[in-house]
Amino acid sequence: MNIKKDCLINEQIREREIRVMADDGEQLGLMSSRDALKIAEEKELDLVLISPTAKPPVCRIMDYGKFLYEQTKKVKEAKKKQKVINVKETRMSATIEEHDIEIKANRTRKFLLAENKVKVTVRFRGREADYSYKGKQILKTFLSKVEDVCVVEKQPKLEGRNMTMILGPKKA
Repeated sequence: MNIKKDCLINEQIREREIRVMADDGEQLGLMSSRDALKIAEEKELDLVLISPTAKPPVCRIMDYGKFLYEQTKKVKEAKKKQKVINVKETRMSATIEEHDIEIKANRTRKFLLAENKVKVTVRFRGREADYSYKGKQILKTFLSKVEDVCVVEKQPKLEGRNMTMILGPKKA
């Protein structure tokens, strides 16, 4: 949700005929922009162009400063409710030992319980890339250690010299 700060207000509105709405939502009908501006000044409010592409353009009589304040409040409230998902990464080599896989799995378990996604990568160096089946075995072993707290979002896939798999937290 973005804040509309680029609205035309008061004398900036150059249209001949506009559709005017009052601050309580009531339609005041079609009138010239001068007449609408006079009505707005009598009420000590602003004339704001809401829909410039409509035929005729739609304007509203309102307190523009209060309108901007309420919009920024809505944006801040929406940001508070927004959930940020981080993607953590666990890297392993093709020659990793069983105990090291266990340690990496425990760290990954903590990431998943904190509701983060995890990208698990097995890196191949030199001729190790010829034995990509080892990478699949490592990832399978790794997954068996954390499968109670995760869901596989992307199956293991060889991308260049890396084999990656993406895990997401299991929904309760």
